[in-house]
Amino acid sequence: MARSNPARRVALLDTAIETLAAEGARGLTFRAVDAGADAPAGTASNYFRNRDDLLTQAGERVYERLLDGASQVVVPADAPRDRDLLVRLMVDTVRRIVDYRTGFLALLELRLEATRREGVRDVLTDRVRADLLSNISTHEQWHMPGDAVTVRLLYQALNWLVVDALTLPGLVDDADLDAYVAETVERLLPTEPAGPALG
Repeated sequence: MARSNPARRVALLDTAIETLAAEGARGLTFRAVDAGADAPAGTASNYFRNRDDLLTQAGERVYERLLDGASQVVVPADAPRDRDLLVRLMVDTVRRIVDYRTGFLALLELRLEATRREGVRDVLTDRVRADLLSNISTHEQWHMPGDAVTVRLLYQALNWLVVDALTLPGLVDDADLDAYVAETVERLLPTEPAGPALG
């Protein structure tokens, strides 16, 4: 199995994500990935052991791209750690996810596959758990208002808001999305004193 070209591997995974979003898990084949990446027939099978390997690595790639965007978020050290800041961060997070529509739709397909494939389920469970724990840790390190339960509730509520926005666009108007996010944060987090600035 060839792994000597990291750029080719990334291109194949990005094509797999696009295929999952457009065709669903049933449409994700090595042949479809080769064709979508303009690669010679048999290329994908040289990079991935089997279809499960392709599915799980595609899921990891989605998170890599989302985390790349998150790493560009800058919070001034002297900004008050209050509900307004949390609203701004959550709006930014939801917008970043919605803007990467194919990635989120691919993750939904992977979630469905996880109900049938133990290997995919194990990888996704570990990945999502690690992401959630990282969010809780960051929330605490930044002295944001609320606690671990606040983070978990925001995760649950905002994820489903994104599902509605991407799969039933007539249900959630894009113009109202930021307002929904803000209202969710405000209702989950009663007004309380701001945490200390980090500066």
